[in-house]
Amino acid sequence: MKSFFISSLNAHLRYQDLPGNGLPIIFIHGLGCASSYEYPRVVMEPIFRQRRIILLDLLGAGYSDRPAAFSYSTSDHARIISMLIDTLDLPECDVYGHSMGGSIAIEVAAMLPHKVKTLVVSEPNFDSGGGFYSRLIAEQTEDEFVRVGYSRVLEKEKTPWLGCVSATAPYALHRGASSLVAGVEPTWRELIYSLSMKRWMIFGENSLPDVDQFELPKHGIQVLTIPHAGHSMSWENPEGLAKALCQAFSLAE
Repeated sequence: MKSFFISSLNAHLRYQDLPGNGLPIIFIHGLGCASSYEYPRVVMEPIFRQRRIILLDLLGAGYSDRPAAFSYSTSDHARIISMLIDTLDLPECDVYGHSMGGSIAIEVAAMLPHKVKTLVVSEPNFDSGGGFYSRLIAEQTEDEFVRVGYSRVLEKEKTPWLGCVSATAPYALHRGASSLVAGVEPTWRELIYSLSMKRWMIFGENSLPDVDQFELPKHGIQVLTIPHAGHSMSWENPEGLAKALCQAFSLAE
């Protein structure tokens, strides 16, 4: 586990840097998740040994620090990741983001269009309004969620998400959810439509039908579907996600 120190926050973002050749692939996880929790099983597939893999835990999640002064907005997360890419002196890289991490990945690609060669997202937020969980969290005040709502989430959760959401700071979870509901301007949809690098969207088949499976290709975004999985594809079908990522990132079998 390596760390990136953000002096303005007096905080460390921690990440796993797995050696390999070719363009590095940066993994960005979703709300209440952690790349250190979700993606080791995915990238253990032998095909990924061709590439350097960077599994980062966003601030407030997993092994990273939890600075109380940070906004935890998608835009500020994206700025931190862009700083990390520059600090690592990566002339080029590929980026994958899931759910909230997909929205962050879109912003990273928009900030560093000369460095990001391929952008892959899986079921991100393209528009404001959030999803089921983010709306459920954001409709509470931060104080209410920290005092009561967070513990209720932990008590009710029965899926593998419990393992990583329990390692997420409650205020980070609330501020991230609120950021998804609020959205950005231009929207994530407008941003990804405007980008010129290779762009891919991954759906879990249990999340379909979805209008974007037909809308996105009109804007040059290629679509892949993972069988036997829904939104939580990294643990529902890690082999399927690995196969889809290999196709998107042009990894030869």
